[in-house]
Amino acid sequence: MITPTYTIIAPIFNEVENIPELYRRICEVMDSTAEPWELVMVDDGSTDGSTGLIRKLAGEDGRVRPVIFARNFGHQIAVTAGLDYSRGEAVVVIDSDLQDPPEVILEMIARWREGYEVVYAVRAEREGETWFKKFTASLFYRLIYRITDVDIPLDTGDFRLLDRKVVDVMGQMRERHRFLRGMSVWVGFEQTGVEYKRAARFAGETKYPFKKMLKFATDAITSFSYFPLQVAMYVGFVSAGFSILAIPVVVILRLAGSQAFFGQASALIAVLFLGGVQLISLGILGEYVGRLYDEAKGRPLYIVSEGPKG
Repeated sequence: MITPTYTIIAPIFNEVENIPELYRRICEVMDSTAEPWELVMVDDGSTDGSTGLIRKLAGEDGRVRPVIFARNFGHQIAVTAGLDYSRGEAVVVIDSDLQDPPEVILEMIARWREGYEVVYAVRAEREGETWFKKFTASLFYRLIYRITDVDIPLDTGDFRLLDRKVVDVMGQMRERHRFLRGMSVWVGFEQTGVEYKRAARFAGETKYPFKKMLKFATDAITSFSYFPLQVAMYVGFVSAGFSILAIPVVVILRLAGSQAFFGQASALIAVLFLGGVQLISLGILGEYVGRLYDEAKGRPLYIVSEGPKG
C-alpha cells in the first residue's frame, strides 16, 4: 500500500449539499500535485444524508477514507479524529463548506516544501458574512492574541497544513476542551502564514451560531490563559481597596454630622456590589473546575461507529 504524501481532513456535519463540490475541487487540486494523497472525511453525527454520501464516495474512490462518529461530538473533536486517522507526511485541515478554497492548499504545500512545519491560512478578506460576524470575529482574534499565553496569529482559523511531526505531537495532547489553532501554535516548530480571500458558504447554513461561537471562545480562553482568574482577583483587590478607603471617610462624615451615610441604602449597595463580585468569581472558578472534572473522568474524546478500511 502506498503511503500518501498528503492527507486532507474535512470534518462534516450536515453538509450533504457541499460534499460533491468539495470532493471535486479537492480532487482537482490534489491530482495536480502528481503525488499520492488521501481525503479523510469525518462525519460528526450528520442526519441529512451526508453519511450515506460519504460511504458512496469511499466505495467509488479508495483515496476517500470515512470516519463515522456514533453521534455528534463537535467540530474540534472531529478534526482531532481526522488527525488520528491521517497517514500523510503533510496534513491539511479544511472546512467542508468551501469557505476555505482548496486551491490555497497548493500555496501551503509550497511553503511546506521550503521547510515550514505549520502553514496557517490568514483571512485577508471575508465574503458573505454579516458585519456583526466580522466584528465579533475580529474582536475575538485580537482578544485571544492579547490574553493567551501563546501568540496565536490574527484572523486565522483551523485551515492550515501540519507536518507529520506536528501531528504526532498534537496527538499526545488529549484534553477535551480543544482549541486546535492554539494547540498547533503552542507546539512550536517553524511556522508561517499565507493570505487568502475567504469565500461565502457554497450551500447550506452555518454550523457555528453565536451560542457555539461563545462556547468556542470560552474554551479558547480557558485553555490558554489564566486571565479570567486574574481579573477576578484584581476586582477583589479593587473592591477591598475602596472599602478600606471608605472607612475613614464615613467616620469623618458621621462625626461631622453629615446625613449622607445614615440609613441602610449605602450598606445594601455595598453588599450587592460585593455579592456580585463574589458570584462572578465563583462562576469563573466553576468554568475551570468543570474542565478539571471533565478531564478526570477520562472518557474517550470520540466514538467511531465505522472507520476506514486499511
